[in-house]
Amino acid sequence: MPEAHKLPDPLTLADIEALDFTKGDGLIPAIVQDADTLQVLMLGYMDKAALTETLTEGQVTFYSRSKKGRWRKGETSGDFLNLDRILTDCDEDALLVYARPVGPTCHTKTLSCFGHEDAPGIGFIGQLATVVAERAKADPADSYTARLMHKGIAKIAQKVGEEGLETALAGRAGDLEELHSEAADLLYHLSVLLMARDTSLEAVLKVLRARHTGN
Repeated sequence: MPEAHKLPDPLTLADIEALDFTKGDGLIPAIVQDADTLQVLMLGYMDKAALTETLTEGQVTFYSRSKKGRWRKGETSGDFLNLDRILTDCDEDALLVYARPVGPTCHTKTLSCFGHEDAPGIGFIGQLATVVAERAKADPADSYTARLMHKGIAKIAQKVGEEGLETALAGRAGDLEELHSEAADLLYHLSVLLMARDTSLEAVLKVLRARHTGN
């Protein structure tokens, strides 16, 4: 793999001592992003103990400056942040935490402390998998997704084929509104098919990344 495309290694327990906690008087800022959508969820602070607990227990834990002590997100509300991985910046004095939220992150009950209820931009494609999974559990009488899942893989695959053809036809002869609508239908049905096969769009993206890097 070319060095320019090498993904950074996630932080491990062995790396903690190399971090610079001195600039923040023992604390280091930690930006939390949704691991699937890359939506920025919140900003918190960690001391060495909170970071160690986060890496050891797998749930994001902070140092609360107001409470002057340890604070695991979700202990009271149940809205945990399940850890995916942590990266450090070039100066090793800030953290980027990738996590999968259980429930809303903000105390105001929004997904993000920065006011975006849905993942902005193309990040919503990552959120789509969660939406599809939730709707698949609904009553088939109330949910098209649940009805489609009930019909099985063959029917779902057929719908992907139909939507793919309709997207191609709209791309060749339709206006942009039609193309956008058909492409949305295709992405939705593809998400359902991937879920039905116990996989995800993230697995598809990994293939694209590997092709891009030549690995």
